[in-house]
Amino acid sequence: MTTPHRRRHRRLRRGRLGAGLFLTVCLSALAGMTDAIGLMMIGSYVSFMSGNTTEFAAALVRGQYQHAAMLAAILFVFVAGNALGEIFIRLTRRNHVPLLFVTAVLIALPMALPGAIWPMLAAVLAMGMLNSGIEQVEGQAFGITFITGALSRFGRGIGRRLMGEAGGGWPLQIVPFIGMLAGATAGALAYRTMPETSLAAPAAFSLVLGIVTLVIPDRWRRSYVSPPRVRRPQPSPR
Repeated sequence: MTTPHRRRHRRLRRGRLGAGLFLTVCLSALAGMTDAIGLMMIGSYVSFMSGNTTEFAAALVRGQYQHAAMLAAILFVFVAGNALGEIFIRLTRRNHVPLLFVTAVLIALPMALPGAIWPMLAAVLAMGMLNSGIEQVEGQAFGITFITGALSRFGRGIGRRLMGEAGGGWPLQIVPFIGMLAGATAGALAYRTMPETSLAAPAAFSLVLGIVTLVIPDRWRRSYVSPPRVRRPQPSPR
């Protein structure tokens, strides 16, 4: 028999899960939007580091050292952004609002700086910081810009299901992919419509998302940026 306490617990869990998935898909959409615009502006990704790593190696072999230097800078700044984002989210008591506001400023910054390529490093820094916005939702680990990992976990989940293994939250791994795809499509359309000021679209979206996250309870938001709890095995009786 289901008690009122259990029903309330289930409702809260569904609420946390739904809000967490909403935040995940929105953050992934923001990353996809910025990445698509960056790719169309400078010919390199600002959040897809697997592609930049491969392109960096190819540029070195081809002797395209100036392009390789740019890609190396992107890789370095992205890693630095992840480190900075982790520090920032902890100093702000795991509050998404300041993170998204800073992200908006960094995304918009290249429009105010001279040049077309090197100013985009500000957007790369923003994408690195954005990864600190989600660690897990109800025990399911998510990556904002690491869509390759999400698709890998989704595919492996399908394989395990076909082999008769039930359970697991693998279907949820498609959520960041959907967000990235939708955001990238919107970003490409924004660049096609207003190429000079297209970064204003993801910057504005980041600001709006920062305000919307205020609807999510603080405790829930803090749980999304906390690492999943690892259950330690109980010692066997002697």
